[in-house]
Amino acid sequence: MPTVGIKKEAICKALDRNYTDEEFDELCFEYGLELDEVTSDYEAIVKEQGEEKAKGADTSVIYKLDIPANRYDLLCLEGISRGLNVFLSRMKPPVYEALEPSAGCRQRLVVDPSTECIRPYAVAAVLRNITFTPERYASFIELQDKLHQNLCRQRTLVAIGTHDLDTIQGPFVYKALPPQDIKFKPLNKEKEYTAVELMELYSTDNHLKHYLPIIKDSPVYPVIYDAKGVVLSMPPIINGDHSKITLNTRNVFIEMTATDMTKARIALDILVTMFSEHCDAPFKIEKAEVVSPDGLQIYPILPYREEKVYAPALNHKVGISESHDKIANSLSRMCLPAKLDPSDSDFIIVTVPPTRPDVMHMADIVEDVAIAHGYDNITKTLPKTNTTGEQYEINKVTDLMRHEIAQAGFTECLSFILCSTDDVSKKLRKDIATVPAVHITNPKAIEFQVVRTTLLSGILKTISSNKNMPLPLKLFEISDVVHRTSKSDVGAKNERRFCAVNYNKLAGFEIVHGLLDRFMQLAEVKYSKDGTGYYIRGAEDSTYFPGQCAEVVYREKVVGMVGVLHPEVLANFDLNLPAAALELNLEAFL
Repeated sequence: MPTVGIKKEAICKALDRNYTDEEFDELCFEYGLELDEVTSDYEAIVKEQGEEKAKGADTSVIYKLDIPANRYDLLCLEGISRGLNVFLSRMKPPVYEALEPSAGCRQRLVVDPSTECIRPYAVAAVLRNITFTPERYASFIELQDKLHQNLCRQRTLVAIGTHDLDTIQGPFVYKALPPQDIKFKPLNKEKEYTAVELMELYSTDNHLKHYLPIIKDSPVYPVIYDAKGVVLSMPPIINGDHSKITLNTRNVFIEMTATDMTKARIALDILVTMFSEHCDAPFKIEKAEVVSPDGLQIYPILPYREEKVYAPALNHKVGISESHDKIANSLSRMCLPAKLDPSDSDFIIVTVPPTRPDVMHMADIVEDVAIAHGYDNITKTLPKTNTTGEQYEINKVTDLMRHEIAQAGFTECLSFILCSTDDVSKKLRKDIATVPAVHITNPKAIEFQVVRTTLLSGILKTISSNKNMPLPLKLFEISDVVHRTSKSDVGAKNERRFCAVNYNKLAGFEIVHGLLDRFMQLAEVKYSKDGTGYYIRGAEDSTYFPGQCAEVVYREKVVGMVGVLHPEVLANFDLNLPAAALELNLEAFL
C-alpha cells in the first residue's frame, strides 16, 4: 500500500477549509483512506539522524496517507484534493477530453520494429499551456515516481518520460540501438556519455542502480530521438538533460515505453488527467499519435464506459435501504457519475471515468456505495441464516498431533514457506530438475526463490542457527509444502507434512523410529503388511545415508521417509554431528 505525503497547508487550501488533524483524520476515514502519520521534514530528520542534522529543515506539517494500491488517481495532491472536493459535494466530477491541437498537426512518435525485442510498446500525449509552481512541479515528479513504484512495477512494465516540448522538435523516433551507438548528456550531468558508460556511472547511484538490470544484458537499448537527433530519453533508465522540465516549462510532451500496453495506457491517463487541471484549459489534453508496426493509434484514449447496476441489489449487498436517487448521488460523490435509467428506475447507469481503472465489476461499485454511505452508518444486524462452523479435519489432526509430538520430547519450530533453490535440491543432494518446485518470478532475495517442497531443509536450517544449544536438539514441524502438478487447475497443490529431526552425538535412528511408531499409535494405525496397516521397507534416497534409509508404507502407498541423514547433507547446512529424520504426508491418514 503506497504512502503519499501532502502538506497540511496545501490540502486545506485546496479544500477551502482549515482542518484540525482530528477533523482531517475523520474525513479521510469517511472517504476510505487512512491518515497514517502527522509529521514534518524536521521531525523525520530528527527521528532518523538527530536534531543536529535537522537544523534548518522545513517544519511545515505533512500528512502521510495510506492509499489503496489500486487507486492510482490518489497518488498525488491533485488527485486527493479533487476526490475529496467531489466527495464533499464542493465540485462535480470533471469531464476529461482529448482534443486535437489548436494549431498545427499532432505530435508524432514513430516506433521502430527494432524495439520489439526489448520494450515494444509506446504511448504519448501533450499537456499544453501548463503552469508550474515549485509545489506543482514537486507533485508532478512525485506522481511519476509513485506510478513507477506501483503500477509500473519498478519500471519493468512502464517507464515514464516527460519533456519540455518547446526545446525539442517532432516527429520523434523510438528505436533500439547497440549501447555503444547511444551517446547523450543525461539529466543533470555536464557532459555526454555513451550508454555503456552510463551503466557504469549509475551502478553506484542509489536511485537508478535498481533499474539497470532491466536492460543491461540486452544487446540493444531503447532510445528516443527528436527530429534533430536530440536524445529525449533512454528508457527505463534516464531522460536527456536537453529536454528537462523546469518551472518555466509551458508545454509538456509525455512519452511512455512499455512491455505491457494496458499498464501504459492507464499510467498515461492518470498522469494527464491529474495535471491537466493546471493547464489554461483545465482537464483538456492534446492528442498525440503513435505509429507502430501495427498501425497508427491516437493517445490518450481517456476511456469512459457505462455500467448498468440493479439498485435493490446494491442496497442488499451493502445492508442498507436507501432511495435509488440517493444511491446515484452517493456514487457521484465517489467520482462515479451516476443517474437513474430513464427506462427503468430500478437500474442506475454508472459512468466509469478514465481515472478509475480500479472499477472492474459490480463489486467495486458496491464498495464505493458503502464508503459514500459511511460504514459507521450501516446498521449492525444478525445474519438471517443459521450455520454451524467447524474446524477442517486436517487442521484438527494437526493441532492434536502438535501436542502429542511435543509431549514425546520434541520442540516445534516454524520455518519460512519460501526458500532458495539450493535448499530443496543441491543441499539435499538432489537435482532441481527432479524437484516439482514452484518457482518465484523475479525473487527479491536468494532465500526466497521457490516454495518449499519439503520441511526437512527448514528444520536443518533452524538447527544450524541453534547448534550451540545443549544437545540433543529434537525439532519437529507440521506445516504445508507445495508441489507443482498438472492435475490441479492452478498448476500446484498444498500438502500437509510432518517432519522431525534428532540431532545429537549419535544419529539416533531408533528415536525417530520410535516417534514414527508413536505417531501411528495416535493415528490408530496398526503395524501390518497385509495392506491394512503400515510398515517400513529399505530404500535408497540421496538425502539419506546408504543402507540406513526406509520408506514408510501405509496401505501399500509410500507416505514418507525415515533414516539417517547423509553427511554431505549435514555439511551443506553447516552441521558437524549426525542426525536422523522422519517426514510423513499427514493427509494420507485422514
